[in-house]
Amino acid sequence: LDPCSAYISLNEPWRNTDHQFDESRGSPLCDNSVDGEWYRFTGMAGDAMPTFCIPENRCGTHAPVWLNGSHPLEGDGIVQRQACASFNGNCCLWNTTVEVKSCPGGYYVYRLTKPSVCFHVYCGHFYDICDEDCHGSCLGTSECTCAPGTVLGPDRQTCFDENECEQNNGGCSEICVNLKNSYRCECGVGRVLRSDGKTCEDIEGCHNNNGGCSHSCLTSERGYQCECPRGLVLSEDNHTCQVPVFCKSNTIEVSIPRDLVGGLELFLTNTSCRGVSNGTHVNILFSLKTCGTVVDVVNDKIVASNLVTGLPKQTPGSSGDIIIRTSKLLIPVTCEFPRLYTISEGYVPNLRNTPLEIMSRSHGIFPFTLEIFKDHEFEEPYREALPTLKLRDSLYFGIEPLVHVNGLESLVESCFATPTSKIDEIMKYYLIQDGCVSDDSVKQYTSRDHLAKHFQVPVFKFVGKDHKEVFLHCRVLVCGMPDERSRCAQGCHRRVRRETGGEDASGPQSQVLTGGPISIDWED
Repeated sequence: LDPCSAYISLNEPWRNTDHQFDESRGSPLCDNSVDGEWYRFTGMAGDAMPTFCIPENRCGTHAPVWLNGSHPLEGDGIVQRQACASFNGNCCLWNTTVEVKSCPGGYYVYRLTKPSVCFHVYCGHFYDICDEDCHGSCLGTSECTCAPGTVLGPDRQTCFDENECEQNNGGCSEICVNLKNSYRCECGVGRVLRSDGKTCEDIEGCHNNNGGCSHSCLTSERGYQCECPRGLVLSEDNHTCQVPVFCKSNTIEVSIPRDLVGGLELFLTNTSCRGVSNGTHVNILFSLKTCGTVVDVVNDKIVASNLVTGLPKQTPGSSGDIIIRTSKLLIPVTCEFPRLYTISEGYVPNLRNTPLEIMSRSHGIFPFTLEIFKDHEFEEPYREALPTLKLRDSLYFGIEPLVHVNGLESLVESCFATPTSKIDEIMKYYLIQDGCVSDDSVKQYTSRDHLAKHFQVPVFKFVGKDHKEVFLHCRVLVCGMPDERSRCAQGCHRRVRRETGGEDASGPQSQVLTGGPISIDWED
């Protein structure tokens, strides 16, 4: 279907760029329900997405999303554009790719992706129609001309913002930020804009813009360095101090110094989840399934996000209606986990059919572990006591999620065996390849959990008396669901030409986890 005639209308008044978010009137909004469909802005939401940076706390949320690029012409068909979320003084703190099409009726439709982090909302904007920004006899004619910084739209009556950054980066040497009817140049961390307003130069010391440091700047014989207050850590840019976040398989912990908190009370998106003070820090502990945590798949990562909000504590004598609901502290919390894992398990086969041992399990940080099960029910894995098996006995193994999260599914892209624990071993025997069973002896079982996968295979060994060990390695990919276009939904997908260097360079990167070391008593 043509998206110009098959779309979903976004007409909420709070989406408009003129709508300023007021926390005293409710919680910030989030586009959780937007999920890859075609949308059109109508009604009080506006008539198109803004193509200029929107200040934070607009469009009914903390981080409004705007279109970082010009709208296409009708003859351009469907084009891709970057969409940016503004927050904490950064016009593009988060970004994604959306699709846009110009329709014959003079309007636009957008294929919008689900934001990976709350609180993000796609904004709408009312553009001028032959008013003070339009000159000449314009209504009903083709003589409309627009003011500097705006361009005439496809309906020949509407003046849209011009994205000066699309032409030669606006003349900026580094970062160009498009604004309403204008633009500005910015520099990266540790650099400052020269007097020409376009080129950047290195900050030479603490005397210039505090050295680009977010907090303390210290001068030394070798130059200068940034330092953080007690309890904060220096980020990878070596200039910005941030609150430490500890990402684990089943928990996320945020530790905020009490000096930073002051008299504020901290809580997460679900306000029942609150911080607990230990005297020096306020700690907030939550999981991927609790406290309003949003989990989504973005490119090659699984992203879990939440928001720490700090409000003044409500005393018994306060009314609760004056400034008490005004946000004083906002800390976005994000944990990223790789989508693609390689998990390994080993066993030792015996040529004489004497008992062999299945090795102890290895598991990744998140989200899977490779388990060896006692039978085809896949309910009881071997924990402490090692199993004993013989050649051609059935080996039951499975990919199990460490955390059960709704909205995600997995695909075992490949499982292969090696005689050593090395993942890049030349001698490999594939059981599963490209999501397809490549050995007819492998049997796959169904599972009620979309993330769990269960298999049965006869025990085997590699040819050669020196090959006394066998290791299994499985690559697991995580996708969002339901998404019929995802790799997980495609299932078995044989490639025309197989790569010899592992995963595509442009695809998700794998994490290699190897079982062992192992010890076994052999009969001579």
